[in-house]
Parts: sequence; structure tokens; C-alpha cells
Amino acid sequence: MEEENFVEIKVLGQTFTVKTDAGESHIQEVVQYVNEKIDEILTKTKSVSSLNVAILAALNIAEDLLKEREKRKVLLREVNLKSKDLVEKIDISLGGKEAGKFPVRD
Repeated sequence: MEEENFVEIKVLGQTFTVKTDAGESHIQEVVQYVNEKIDEILTKTKSVSSLNVAILAALNIAEDLLKEREKRKVLLREVNLKSKDLVEKIDISLGGKEAGKFPVRD
């Protein structure tokens, strides 16, 4: 288990100190992602309210998360189906050879 540390970050022009057990480079990557989303919002909207920008950025990030979760579910379903198919093929292939059984040939 990694030890907790404090990392200073800057979001929307404000500096925060966060307590985390993640590495500083990971936290900075998260902050960069959040700041990129904020910059996207700032270029698309005329809102000057930090609260509005933060809420819109949070909604965009939540949408990204939900899309990725759905992609993951689809991928897991595909992997599961392909795995079952491979297991069936292996079982069929080995079926005649198990316990001394061999395919009957005419």
C-alpha cells in the first residue's frame, strides 16, 4: 500500500492541496484532464462564472466516464462470448480423446 502524501494542484486558477495515496504524476495527469475539460468549456461558452464552468466540466467528465463504462461492458461481453466459444471448440476437439476415447473411423 502506498503511503498518503499531499500534492498541490491548480484548477480554474485556484490552488488546492490534496491528500492522496496515488503518485503525484497520476494526480497531475488527472488535473491536466480536468483543466483540459475546463478549457473546452471556456472556449464553447460565454459563461464567466467559475461555478458554471466547473459544473459543465463535471458533466462532461461524467459523460466521458459513462461512455467508457459502456465500452468496457461491450468489450467484456465480447470477450466472454469469444471465450465461451473457444472453450466449446476445445471441448469438442478434446471430447473424443478424453479418458481413452478416440474418434471412431469407418
